[in-house]
Amino acid sequence: MVSKSQIKLITSLQQKKYRDTNGLFIAEGQKLITELMEEGLNLHSVFGTSSFMDASEKFSMVTERELQKLSALKKANGLLAVFEIPKPRATTSEGLILALDAIRDPGNLGTIIRLCDWFGVEQLVCSKDTADCYNPKVVQASMGSIARVHIQYTDLSEYIKNMQLPVYGGVLNGNNIYSEETPENAIVIMGNEANGISDELIALLSHKITIPQFGKVQKTESLNVATATAILLSEFRR
Repeated sequence: MVSKSQIKLITSLQQKKYRDTNGLFIAEGQKLITELMEEGLNLHSVFGTSSFMDASEKFSMVTERELQKLSALKKANGLLAVFEIPKPRATTSEGLILALDAIRDPGNLGTIIRLCDWFGVEQLVCSKDTADCYNPKVVQASMGSIARVHIQYTDLSEYIKNMQLPVYGGVLNGNNIYSEETPENAIVIMGNEANGISDELIALLSHKITIPQFGKVQKTESLNVATATAILLSEFRR
């Protein structure tokens, strides 16, 4: 049985201020939880409607109704775990670095984290107004990749000014990405879903790049930011 204090703690972790205060976040579903444990994240507690032998000493059996009270999902996924937020890792000034300027949608951020994992981008640098990577929706969308990508929140303008790397930005009216040189060591900036890259960061770009539109009608205004990120990262790795 889950106690009232446990329910209060776990449901509070759906809000960033309580995740920050407690240093904890939630993940749901056996596959995701198992993957995070295999990557070495510290398990705080786990709750489920059936036994979970991987963490027997920290496991509590609950009813479906109790699990739904804890869950951030519309329908609980059988197992919910609370993990400690890992300590920040050392940053690097080499390789391909992805920077996000005010990405607000948790689903987009989770997908982008998974893309970083797929394309071997170990460092993801986010503006302070980008969605929190430990938001439950981001964690679910990242599908375990959040444990393998180093995510940093900082002042992007200051970060870029201190880096000695070429800076590429995905914009609507830039150079065709398919004809651009794409170095192994670079920063690629992706902007806000509605407004794109901020003017402050546009001024810091050394290369403006765009994904050309091939449709005959060309009424589509833009690509989803996660889709655009996938295409650009693919080109940098080609």
